[in-house]
Amino acid sequence: MGFGGIRAARVLAGKGFDVVLVDRNNYHLFQPLLYQVATAGLEQESIAHSVRAMARSWPGTRFHLAEVNGVDLAAREVRSAAGTIPYDYLVIGAGSVTNYFGLKSVEEHAFDLKELADAETLRNHILTAFERAVVEPDPARKRALMTFVIVGGGPTGVEFAGALIELVHFVLAKDYPELSTHAARVVLVEAADKLLASMPEKLSVYTLKKLRSMSVEVLLNARVVDAGPERVALHDGAVIPAHTLFWSAGVKAATIADSLDATRAAGGRIAVEPDLTLPGHPEVFVIGDMSYLEQDGSALPMTAPVAMQMGIYAGEAILAKERGITFPSFRYRDKGSMATIGRNAAVASAFGMDFRGYPAWLIWLLLHLYYLIGFRNRIVVMLNWVWYYWFHERQVRLITRREDK
Repeated sequence: MGFGGIRAARVLAGKGFDVVLVDRNNYHLFQPLLYQVATAGLEQESIAHSVRAMARSWPGTRFHLAEVNGVDLAAREVRSAAGTIPYDYLVIGAGSVTNYFGLKSVEEHAFDLKELADAETLRNHILTAFERAVVEPDPARKRALMTFVIVGGGPTGVEFAGALIELVHFVLAKDYPELSTHAARVVLVEAADKLLASMPEKLSVYTLKKLRSMSVEVLLNARVVDAGPERVALHDGAVIPAHTLFWSAGVKAATIADSLDATRAAGGRIAVEPDLTLPGHPEVFVIGDMSYLEQDGSALPMTAPVAMQMGIYAGEAILAKERGITFPSFRYRDKGSMATIGRNAAVASAFGMDFRGYPAWLIWLLLHLYYLIGFRNRIVVMLNWVWYYWFHERQVRLITRREDK
């Protein structure tokens, strides 16, 4: 269950409805911290929470573990591998998938972070690369094994780059004394002329300077056009010998959007009415990354805060429809954006003010702890962060699956 679906269910629980949650996973995943699992900072379980554990305290709510493969709008049924589920109201918040923009070679060789298993796979790959580098006799290949290319200068790319370079310099440098880890490279590639394009210019500049001071190589106005197992090719013909490519340059609507007879917008998103309903179907709400809605002349971003507000709105709109009350159109209230760069360094823009450095980093920590679901998860994540802050140690340096060479 995503951010939007969970919020909608919370609003409707205990209001006399039979609320059915359907998802292919039996847990809610806090995606903003997936990169910390991939960089050995957190355990997988600490950023996920059982949907059934949540639903059991929500009256009238039940859960189905099934993958939805379509919707019959005329019959008002959801089709899944486990059968059909009838509905009176439907809230679709299936999220997004990685958009590789038609680059097949990149899709074949790049890693992304959308699922919990992706984070474990990437962590295994990073640690295995260093294990192979220890015994690799060829200096060029040894350096390629310790070179990591990250595509996309948005929050995910920036946070992953900062966490990865800190993992290399402060943790793996001690684990692998036989390696010259100063030769390891983290290369952040961004097609635009600035990082964190949605943030004020001074925060983008601060982010760029901070990452470069941490030894991250930042390439602006650069595009990846091809990739292989041991190389990444840029648009200007430059080739980076690299064993690892991480893609965070874009997302598109989840594939279930293809099964809906609706107008599609950029990124395969479904153009919705101002009340987030599917055109011609006032009983169907499309929320989160799947929906396309313009506000003040631009499309709402595909972010968790938008999904959460949409989920709450959808639940309240359904209550209003049942009570015969006219409900206003959806309007997103932007509470700001933020990104962490590394230890004691982050940027945040909120409430008309800009923060950077330690204050922004502290705000980032507190807000992420607040939005995590589950008291145990908050405690575990906080303890991991405290441990790393004081000792520069990441405890989850486990290779849990062998890679084929």
